[in-house]
Amino acid sequence: MEITQPTNQAMTAANPAVTNASVQISSDFEVFLKMLTAQMQYQDPLNPVDSTDYATQLATFSGVEQAVLTNDLLQSLTTQMNTGGLVDMAALVGKEVRSTAPAYFDGQPLTLLPGLRVAADTTELVVRNKAGDEVQRRAISQGAETVQWAGVGPSGAPFPAGVYQFEIVSKSNGEVIAQTPVETYGAVTEVRLENGETMLLLTGGISVASNQVTALREGRR
Repeated sequence: MEITQPTNQAMTAANPAVTNASVQISSDFEVFLKMLTAQMQYQDPLNPVDSTDYATQLATFSGVEQAVLTNDLLQSLTTQMNTGGLVDMAALVGKEVRSTAPAYFDGQPLTLLPGLRVAADTTELVVRNKAGDEVQRRAISQGAETVQWAGVGPSGAPFPAGVYQFEIVSKSNGEVIAQTPVETYGAVTEVRLENGETMLLLTGGISVASNQVTALREGRR
């Protein structure tokens, strides 16, 4: 279990446009000065460009330059703030978080939380494997707050260990009226920063954004 903090090289790779902003501005400014010099050199002597026009062009370029540099600074500050948040979330490693992300089945029953459902004639739990293929479908009680999924097929044989996705399908008069993802708990094994967003890596290689977590509990012993 580890907490990964971005290195300078990683941040450079994550946002090369912002990192190279200063270099690009310097290059563009040299080109701009060459164009401005050429404009002054080859202007019509009978109708010269007004000096205020040159001042306007310089001011415009300077404004763009400052805007890009400001964005660069804001990006740097955002990265520092996100890194600080990453350290603060270190305590999540080893905990279990609840979300609609897929869950890892290791042979032990999983507790599913269907959440709020629309009024329907029938309600079914649909289970899909990591590839998205449906592997099981069974009716559940309309008012059930939790569902225990044992991971056992019709023949009594357990499903192989792996990542599974759960969904509630509600039907009325045989027609599907709602399909809602089911929340499950997953153990946090790593906290990482990806493109400025704090991500939680769960058992089974499942990744979920920290802002998608709806509950937290102690991990299983």
